[in-house]
Formats: sequence, C-alpha cells, structure tokens
Amino acid sequence: MSSTSVRIFAMMLMLLAGTLACTARAAGNGAAVPGPAVDVVKASAPGQATAVVAGGCFWGIQAVFEHVKGVIQATSGYSGGSANTAEYETVSTGATGHAESVKIVYDPSQVTYGELLRVFFSVAHDPTELNRQGPDSGTQYRSVIFYGDDEQKKIAEAYIAQLDQAGAFKRKIVTQVVGLKAFYPAEAYHQHYATRHPNQPYIAFNDAPKVENLKRSFPELWVGKPDLSAAK
Repeated sequence: MSSTSVRIFAMMLMLLAGTLACTARAAGNGAAVPGPAVDVVKASAPGQATAVVAGGCFWGIQAVFEHVKGVIQATSGYSGGSANTAEYETVSTGATGHAESVKIVYDPSQVTYGELLRVFFSVAHDPTELNRQGPDSGTQYRSVIFYGDDEQKKIAEAYIAQLDQAGAFKRKIVTQVVGLKAFYPAEAYHQHYATRHPNQPYIAFNDAPKVENLKRSFPELWVGKPDLSAAK
C-alpha cells in the first residue's frame, strides 16, 4: 500500500472511531489572528515574489493559498532535506529532514508577505502542534517558515513574537523560522489534490474546513475559483 493510501486509510479509521477534529483551530476555530505589526508595504507595481511554508500535509496548505488574492501559483513540494531524498515515499518515512511544504508565488502589489503569514497562522494550520497536524504525525509535518531573505526572516520572527505576546493561541507557537536552501516540487498527482478531489474523506474533513475558514475570515483576500492552468 502506498503512503498516500495509508494516509487515506488512517483517516477513514479515525472517522469511524469518531475522533476527528478539524485541524484549523487557530485563535478560536479558524478566526483570523491580528495582522503583523512588522511588514512590508504593498509594491507600487505588479511583480512576483516567493514564500515557502510548511504546516502538515501539503494538500491543505496548497488548497488554502490557491484561494488567496494575489497568489499566482501554489506548488506542493519538499524543503529541508537533500535533493536525492525529495520523493514522497522517502519523505513519508520522516527520516529525510524534509517537511511537506508549499511554494507560494505571489504579486507583492496585491498581497504582502505578512498578510500571507497571517493566513498561514490563522487558517492554514495549527502552529502550536509539534511535528503533527490532525491525523498526520512526524517531522515531515512540522510547522516551518522557510525564509528567502533577511526581510522575510525579520517579518516572520517579529510576527511569531507578536502573536505569542498577545496570547493569540492557548499554547506557544512552535513554528520554526529557517533559511530556505531549496524547494523540490512534489509529484504531479499531489498538485492541487484538495481542489481536484473535494469529496475524498481526508480532504472533506481536514482541508475543506480550512478553505471555508479562509473565505469567512478573509473575504477581502478570497478568490473563489483558483487558476490551475499553471499547475505542475
């Protein structure tokens, strides 16, 4: 049985046992946390910038960000390990150093890096969970912000400190802030999986609530029908 099948089978067992809880529990079951006090201003002209984050199964993270205004493309993949181990069956062992990650290419004239992090902390995952999200556990599901430059690092670290100081969550944020060394796109069948399989049990109970929380909490950023034409 493949690792994907194992993931789905485990989810079905949890549903039958009645133990499933929505993983988007940030600040009152998916409510938006305060915006970042430290951020960049929106660019004066259209362009492209990149953010890379990890927070559990990449299906759900990708599903959230492909619905965010200003996001040009969201790609599931792997960061934190070496190129020769960036393959799903290997990453799923938890021994490669990789985290299931999403690369977000966005237009900084429409959305800022800090606004993307606000979505990340508010609805995309629970940043207080150590090495797990919902039914998935292991270091490959850890919460990470992979910064691309010193400015992203400053914004991410300041925002985590701000949210902890404000008591935005009942527990301390465990999100790592780590320099991005490389991002390796995941296999084609993982790309936009949640959008393409909305009725699959794992998606319906873990990832669909995150997308609904985005729509409810960030109507100004909501894009109803994502453009999948650039999907890998």
